[in-house]
Amino acid sequence: MAEQGGAKRRYDPKRRIEEVAAAAERVIAARGIEGLTHRVVAEEAGVPLGATTYHFATKDDLIQAALQRSVDRFAAYLDDWVARRPELTPEQLAVLLADALMGSFGPRRGQEVMEFELYLAALRRPALRPVADRYIELSVNALSQYVDPLTARTAAVACNGLTLRGLAGSQPPTRAEVEAMLRRILIPNPALPETQDS
Repeated sequence: MAEQGGAKRRYDPKRRIEEVAAAAERVIAARGIEGLTHRVVAEEAGVPLGATTYHFATKDDLIQAALQRSVDRFAAYLDDWVARRPELTPEQLAVLLADALMGSFGPRRGQEVMEFELYLAALRRPALRPVADRYIELSVNALSQYVDPLTARTAAVACNGLTLRGLAGSQPPTRAEVEAMLRRILIPNPALPETQDS
């Protein structure tokens, strides 16, 4: 006979993994990577401690799961961003990228700090580097829809640096500064010699 009413929810391993990884992100957002422990993640996820250690044996496993979620979210964001803007001039791209970067220093700041903290965790955790590499590659692929590959890579690295500077520094760059730097990178300068893409 089937259980009715308050039947216990059936255990779903994939769902549990997602719940724990999402909880790890929330803990990192609130406490930083230093504050990440299996016990705190279990409390945040509302699951037994054993559920976190079963699926994620080490703290680094939790960090990697949170970083992968962040990269997947960024990939979906960029896919949507490009789909909504199938054609842009370099001038338009500079303006719109400046808008996007400035958003990192406003209401989205907490999310951006958490994602950069995950990204920078790869400095001391080599196993995270292939996942962290995806951030730049995703940006380069998106920007390559509008500019040549070398310009796309230069702009992607610059956006990364500008965002980090704005989040870690005492004052974020102004919108005028951000747009001026992006214009310098994205808009061809006839005074400069042509370069060959390798």
